[in-house]
Amino acid sequence: MRGREILLGVSGGVAAYKAAAVASGLVQAGAGVSVIMTPSATRFIGATTFEALTGRPVQSDVFSPREHYQGEHIGLARRADLAIVSPATAQTLARLAHGLADDLLSTTLLCFTGPVLLAPAMNCEMWAKASVQRNVTTLVDDGYEMIGPGEGWLSCGQVGAGRMAEPDDILERIAASCASLGGVGESGGEVDGCGS
Repeated sequence: MRGREILLGVSGGVAAYKAAAVASGLVQAGAGVSVIMTPSATRFIGATTFEALTGRPVQSDVFSPREHYQGEHIGLARRADLAIVSPATAQTLARLAHGLADDLLSTTLLCFTGPVLLAPAMNCEMWAKASVQRNVTTLVDDGYEMIGPGEGWLSCGQVGAGRMAEPDDILERIAASCASLGGVGESGGEVDGCGS
């Protein structure tokens, strides 16, 4: 993944803590990582964690650009080679499936033209809801790639489907997607099969 620019979206669920391991793994592999947190994500894990791991400011407000003054959503979308949303909550899946642009993450992903991977995480009853499954089907049909969810112990104390994929599995899928891009990342770094 060396030389790639990865956009990491973090939405508001208990599994947000696992996104820190994803960010760390990406940086260790040589990728540049820009993090967008939804407002609810900041209730589960602090922006300072991601800033320390990536060496970049965390973005969360569409109206307060910190890097890209033509609009954070445009600048971040243009810089990235690949985007991953981890965790992707039911709310985030619904926003993306319906083309909403009511926060920085959804607005940026509407501008982004590269591959987008989604790592859903939610309670098993939520995951099983017909409306959530319709949104997942819509997203897959629109070209989004799902990573999980898996089955196991959930933070609500139940065992079932809805557990976010483990960071190592997410990193493997990101590496595979990067490899399919070929070439050189927009950051100018050389990419050796993106596997590094």
